[in-house]
Amino acid sequence: MARNKTSPRPLGSLAALLAQPVSDPKGDPLSANREGELVDNDLQHSQRQIKKIIHIAKMTSVAGMERHLLTLLPGLRACGLDASLIILVEPDKPLDAYAAQMRALDVPTEQIVMKWDFDPGIVRQLVRKFRESSCDAVHTHLIHADLHGVIAAKLARVKHIFFTSHNDDSFRHRWPIRLMQGWLWRQVEAGITISEALRKFVIEVEFAPAARVHTVHYGLDPAEISSPGDSKFALRQMLGLSPETPIAGSVCRLTAQKGITFAIQALQLLPDAHYVIVGEGPLRNALESEVRKYNLPDRIHFLGWRNDVHSLLAGVDVLLMPSLWEGFGLVALEAMAVCTPIIASRVSALPEIVVDGETGYLVPPADPAALARRLSEILSDPAQSRAMGENGRKRLETEFSVERMINGTLKVYNHR
Repeated sequence: MARNKTSPRPLGSLAALLAQPVSDPKGDPLSANREGELVDNDLQHSQRQIKKIIHIAKMTSVAGMERHLLTLLPGLRACGLDASLIILVEPDKPLDAYAAQMRALDVPTEQIVMKWDFDPGIVRQLVRKFRESSCDAVHTHLIHADLHGVIAAKLARVKHIFFTSHNDDSFRHRWPIRLMQGWLWRQVEAGITISEALRKFVIEVEFAPAARVHTVHYGLDPAEISSPGDSKFALRQMLGLSPETPIAGSVCRLTAQKGITFAIQALQLLPDAHYVIVGEGPLRNALESEVRKYNLPDRIHFLGWRNDVHSLLAGVDVLLMPSLWEGFGLVALEAMAVCTPIIASRVSALPEIVVDGETGYLVPPADPAALARRLSEILSDPAQSRAMGENGRKRLETEFSVERMINGTLKVYNHR
């Protein structure tokens, strides 16, 4: 008997189905926008064709992308979209607290354990969930979710498939990854990059069709960032320092990407400054050894992961982001919310956030001397530091609002 055209496809039809890429949208009003984020504050939500969308993300900890979803998904639901979240987690790294936080924001959320980088069982589970939910769209985040989610969405005949590219990690330069990503870009209706630098990367490195790639910057509501008025005093009291001690800080995972080693080397050149490092990661032991090597343990403080990050950001005199590459850097927006200036590497997306000489400084990557010079300037001039911090807050409110992010995302969903 011939199968009805609307009946579910078995997994055995994978090859034939995936050989049919989504065609380029004709007359897409977004395709002419080659630069800048997609923002239209007059967007009429009545244009929406998508009603129910499932977001899928692979997570091992809570960092920039994960915090971004805590803002994006409730915002989409507030606009009338039935948005939910499926988290792919590793067996020994459940994210129960994060899932509970998302549910507390009225976003239906569940976790699925994946055992391997490519897990056919995950594809089967997702196909079943997509069919049972009758969703009309799927939106994936990060490479594992992209691969499993896109394949499952195609098999389940989900009408609209999107994904967001969040980082230009070094492994994405490998040919197998480049080819896979190029194939994935041709299976989705449209994709979002969180910076113009990342948009350029996916077009040049991942062979993404330019007309399908749209930039939507992360957004942050400064009203949701709270810190005590005595944050500077409290931080110095916690560290046993005098109230006038100059302190720089970084908040990040301790990986090679974040360039913390260069900040440590810069501190050698500033004998009066202290440096707090908030975060954990595979390089912590190596970085602590480096601090001992340079005889800096009295001035460089490892605080681990903290629940009072916003207070710490308000407590330091300047945020250091000596990254070697950065998809966006959400912590920069958090620092801007509490009027803390930023010194960042001139790489990837960071020049789209930090205005050199106005909200902070941009320095060459992997250059401790340049970092030390700019750090000395900010720490020795409190008035300039305050002005840069206030400029950063204004820039956050005008350029990186949650409204712009939500409207930019809806614009990608609604126009084809």
